Amino acid sequence: MNAELLLAHFDRIGDAPDAVPRLRQFVLELAVRGKLLGRDSDDEPASASLKRIQADIAKRVKAGEIKARCPSQHVDSGEVQFDIPREWCWTRLGALAEIVMGQSPPGSSYNKSGEGIPLINGPVEFSEGPFGTTSVNQYTTEPTNLCEQGDLLLCVRGSTTGRTNIAGQRACIGRGVAAIRSLFADGFVRLYIWRHRASIIAMGRGIAFPSISRQQIENLPMPFPSLAEQHRIVAMVDELMALCDRLEAAQRERENRRDRLAASTHHHLNNGADAEALRSHAKFFIGHLSRITTSPSQIKQLRQTILNLAVRGQLVPQSSNTESALDLLRQIRKEKQDLLDRSILRKVEPSDLLSASTIPFAIPASWAATTLRTVCLSVTDGDHLPPPKAGTGVPFLVIGNVRDKTIRFENSRHVTEEYYASLDSIRRPQSGDILYTLVGSYGIPVHVVDDRRFCVQRHIGILRPCKHVDRRFLGRILETSFVFEQATNCATGIAQKTVPLAGLRKMRIPLPPLAEQQRIVAKVDELMALCDQLESRLTTAQTEGARLLESVLHHSLQTPAQIKHDPVTPAAEGREPCC
Repeated sequence: MNAELLLAHFDRIGDAPDAVPRLRQFVLELAVRGKLLGRDSDDEPASASLKRIQADIAKRVKAGEIKARCPSQHVDSGEVQFDIPREWCWTRLGALAEIVMGQSPPGSSYNKSGEGIPLINGPVEFSEGPFGTTSVNQYTTEPTNLCEQGDLLLCVRGSTTGRTNIAGQRACIGRGVAAIRSLFADGFVRLYIWRHRASIIAMGRGIAFPSISRQQIENLPMPFPSLAEQHRIVAMVDELMALCDRLEAAQRERENRRDRLAASTHHHLNNGADAEALRSHAKFFIGHLSRITTSPSQIKQLRQTILNLAVRGQLVPQSSNTESALDLLRQIRKEKQDLLDRSILRKVEPSDLLSASTIPFAIPASWAATTLRTVCLSVTDGDHLPPPKAGTGVPFLVIGNVRDKTIRFENSRHVTEEYYASLDSIRRPQSGDILYTLVGSYGIPVHVVDDRRFCVQRHIGILRPCKHVDRRFLGRILETSFVFEQATNCATGIAQKTVPLAGLRKMRIPLPPLAEQQRIVAKVDELMALCDQLESRLTTAQTEGARLLESVLHHSLQTPAQIKHDPVTPAAEGREPCC
C-alpha cells in the first residue's frame, strides 16, 4: 500500500465527491488483495490454514453437528479477479461457510404480538451499515428455514439484492434472505462479501425481479490468507473504518459551519435589516464571496442574493446629482403619450406610482415603487389562435425554445410570412424585448438581443421596455425571488400553473433613476462574472480532486514494478495458482 501517497494528498482528495465512501471501498480493496498489511514470517501458509479448517469441518460432520457438505473449493484460473500474495490461495465461499436459503412461512402465521419466533423478510428488519444488527419487526408461528444469531444475512431477491446485516437473534428467514454461516471466525469473509457487493448484485437472474441462488453464493471465488493474517486484516480494517468515520464527521462539521456562515449572511441580506446594518452585511458579503461560497451548488443562492441586493439599492451608492425616479416616471409617461399621438402605440396602460410600503423591503429615497406595465410600452403574449403550420418561413417558438435563459431556434416550428405579417407589432418580438415564460416552468426571463424575426406561442409573455428604462436592469428584476414570488401568488391552475397577463402587468417593482440602473447593471454583471469564475474554479477543484483520488487509489493498488513501468494504465489482472 502506498499510504504515503494517499496521506500526502488527502487534503486535496478529501473534498472530492464521495471521497470518504471511496476511501472505505479502497480500504476493503487493499484488504482482500493482501496489500493492507505486510506478511508475518511466523504465519503458516494459507493452504495449511484451509486444510485445518476442512479437517475440522469433517469432524463436525462426523459428529453430526453440521450436515455433510461437498462443495468444490477449486477455482479455475479464468475466474481469478486480481493478484494476491503468493502465501495466499483461492477457494470458494461454499468451502468455508454453510449457506441457508430463506423460505417464507405462510402469511397467516405472521403476527406482531410476539407469538412464535422473529421473522426476517429483508431490509425492513435491517439496521444501518453493512454489519448492523437486525431488529425484530414481526413474528411467525410456523417457522421454515432458520438463521442463527451472528449469521451474516444477505438479501438475494429484488432491488435490495446485495444488502447485508448480522442476525441479532435466532429467527426465521423469508425467501428474500440467505444466511451465511461461517464454519470458522468469519470476519474476513464478511469483508470480502462487503467488497464483492457489486458483483453479487450483477449475479442476479431475471429482469423484473432478479434473484440469486444458493449455488451462485457457494461458488463465489474468494481469496484466502492464513487465519492469523485474517485476524490482523480485520483489526486493521476496523481501525481504518473508524478513521473514515472521524473524517466523515469532520467533513460534515466543516460543511455545516460553511453552510451556517452562508445561510446567516444570506439571511441578513434578504430579511429586513435596517439600512446601516444592510450596508455592513453587503460589504462583508461582497468582500468574502469566495469564503461564503464553497461548492458549485451554492452559486445559485449566491446569484440570487446579488440580485436581491441590487433591487434594494445596496450594490452601488446613490448619487445626489441624478434625477429622482419620480422625474423618470414623468419622462416615461411623456414617451408613451408621444408614441400614442403618433399612432405607434394603440393604447397606453395606466401609470402606477405606489407607496414604498408596497415593496416588502426598504428602497432608497430617490427610488419609486411602480409596476411592470408602467415601465413597459407593452406587456402582452403570443397570438391565442393556433397558427398555420409551415415547413419553412418564420420560426414559431414555444416554451421549450426559451429554456435556460436563452432563445433556441433549433427544431423550432415555422409559420408563414403572411401569418407573421398579420400579427400586431407588439406580438412580434424585436431586439430589446424581454420574453417571459408564463406556463409550466414560469418566471424565466429571456432577452431578445438581435433582429432575427420570430413569433411566440401564447404561453410566452413579451415585455417591451420604455427607452427611459434600462432593459438589462428590468431583466435582472425579473430574475429576483421577489418577482418570482409575485408570479407564484398570481398563478392559476392546478395541473399546470399559468401566470395571467393581468398579474404580470401589475407586478410591483422598485425603480431607481436611469443612471443608477446602469451602474447597478454594471455591478451585477461584474459580480455575476465573479460567480462564473467561482463556479468554474470550484468545479475544476472538484474535478481535479476526483482525478487525483482516482490516480492515488489506482497507484496504491499497483505493485512497485507496475508503478515504475506503467504509471497510468490499471494493473493487469493477475492469475494466481489456486488451491
